[in-house]
Amino acid sequence: MSLKNPYQAYQKQAVTTSKPEELTLMLYQGMVKFIRLAKVSLQNKNLEEAHNFNLRAQDIISELMVSLKKEFSISESLLSLYDYMKYRLIEANLSKKVEILEEVEGYAVELSETWSTAIKINKTKMQGS
Repeated sequence: MSLKNPYQAYQKQAVTTSKPEELTLMLYQGMVKFIRLAKVSLQNKNLEEAHNFNLRAQDIISELMVSLKKEFSISESLLSLYDYMKYRLIEANLSKKVEILEEVEGYAVELSETWSTAIKINKTKMQGS
């Protein structure tokens, strides 16, 4: 019998019980985390680790792309932004340029902060009604 890692158990519980908007926020936060880890790995000349973290960030963008709901007008704009971010991550992975990661990190942080604010505003509106 093996003991589960409590952090992994908590993460799994958080994902399975979260609302869709909270899952989206988790994806944005994960993307920021993996981009930052890729940057640190590149700066430390650990290319394999940087590559793996970059791929994780790309996977998150792919997930965000397929989860877009086409009936919303914002989806087309987000798809274009995600596509650009993924292209730049691929470019950063090939060129090993931290500057490109910093650019994409800026977009990811902005998306995460905006989404977090939208969730808070929505919760406030729901409590007020």
